[in-house]
Amino acid sequence: MTTIRAKGGWIIAISFFTAFLLTGVPFWGDLNYFRPDWVAMVLIYWCMALPHRIGLGTAWLIGLLLDVARGALLGQHALALVVVAYLTLQTYQRVRAAPPWQQSFSVLIFLLVEQILVFWISGVIGYPPRDGWYLAPAVGGMVLWPLLFVILRDARRYFQVM
Repeated sequence: MTTIRAKGGWIIAISFFTAFLLTGVPFWGDLNYFRPDWVAMVLIYWCMALPHRIGLGTAWLIGLLLDVARGALLGQHALALVVVAYLTLQTYQRVRAAPPWQQSFSVLIFLLVEQILVFWISGVIGYPPRDGWYLAPAVGGMVLWPLLFVILRDARRYFQVM
């Protein structure tokens, strides 16, 4: 029996770090409403590409870090990202077989679930959304998914992340 040694963990860490940095970068003008949740999108990619390495525990840890970074209720984004990771892990074989432009529709559903959970929890604790644009980041994520997919796939292949 041969074992495959996991390598390239630093690429995964760099991709999540970059996603955290992009979370704080605003878009221009009204496009800021469509700024995607980069962390959730990177999590979706790694759950599809390496389901044996990135799972619910990683999603929970990344979500807690995102809660601290955004100053949100501790566990709010963690719960949402765990649900997104679970949905991704349950459907990754079907979604991964599709081309990136078709995957973007599944990513839209995953991001909508994440946005709805985050804003539902915000509403429960007394901070309802201020405007009707709270689901727009999911649309922005759907549009940018093919680009993110190609960038992360090429990095994974170049650095032989397993």
